Amino acid sequence: MDPCADGQVTTVRLDELGDQFRRYRLRVPQAVQAMAVSLRRWGQCAPLVATLREERPQVLDGFTRWEAAYQVRGMSTLLVRLIEVDDRRAKAAIYGLNQSGRRPYELEEAWIVQSLVRDDGLSQVEVAELLGRHKSWVCRRLALLERLCAEVRQDLEVGLLAPTAAREIARLPAGNQVEVLGAARRAALSGAELGGVVRLLLDRLAWAENFLECRGWTGLMAPDRLVLGPVFARLARDARCVAEAAGDLAVEMSRP
Repeated sequence: MDPCADGQVTTVRLDELGDQFRRYRLRVPQAVQAMAVSLRRWGQCAPLVATLREERPQVLDGFTRWEAAYQVRGMSTLLVRLIEVDDRRAKAAIYGLNQSGRRPYELEEAWIVQSLVRDDGLSQVEVAELLGRHKSWVCRRLALLERLCAEVRQDLEVGLLAPTAAREIARLPAGNQVEVLGAARRAALSGAELGGVVRLLLDRLAWAENFLECRGWTGLMAPDRLVLGPVFARLARDARCVAEAAGDLAVEMSRP
């Protein structure tokens, strides 16, 4: 790769480009195929954007063009615009550079937000300022990943769950998420219907919490006792098992 000043465009071989920041963008095979057709017909219309890491250009914008170029016979180089940014601003650039083209998927935005908060140590307010968004937007993107249980998050990442549905499910306790998602799929619920189920369940959970704190068993009607009796019996059994295991561990830890 020929050296060039920050912001200038240079020619880079395909195998010289790096994918350090690839994990913040989803791969869309259909888009790659369409881009390959465009490259064959029109050539490269816009340069990739990259930043140098250990003298190697790491792509920030243009992953689809880069991947599609490998499918075009005789295409071994691409035009690349190099910019000088640290890792924080590199992630912000990935978000910002895609506002005029294909907007980032919510999951991609969530990956960027999570990395800025967890890896770079920024507060949610600082991330909002960096990306030019409101703090509530940052909070929602972070919750999209961190409030979901592992099974639901995996479905989201592979495209089996829409981000709108994931946001609704993220409002639930982790222990209820898989069951609600399964029920929604069996009943083929729409996004609005799923939201209604979530709100109803949250209302019942709030009722149960208030009931346990304030009223006790005396307020239960016969149908309630029939349903909740086995649940609390199982909870009591599991709690005893945890208590016994914790007691054994405490004894072991107290030994010299």
